[in-house]
Amino acid sequence: MKISQFVKESYAELKKVIWPGKDDVINSVKVVIISTIIVAAVLGLIDMLLLLGIKAVF
Repeated sequence: MKISQFVKESYAELKKVIWPGKDDVINSVKVVIISTIIVAAVLGLIDMLLLLGIKAVF
């Protein structure tokens, strides 16, 4: 009895959800890809600088 009630209530809640449109999803994906590239570049630069510093010391 409880499982069927849970399924019914879950289905009712999913009807209330406002799902993002295609444009929203595309814009979000662009932000994630650009952010990932920027963070990767910054971390790569830091890694390179640290490596050069270690090589200079040793």
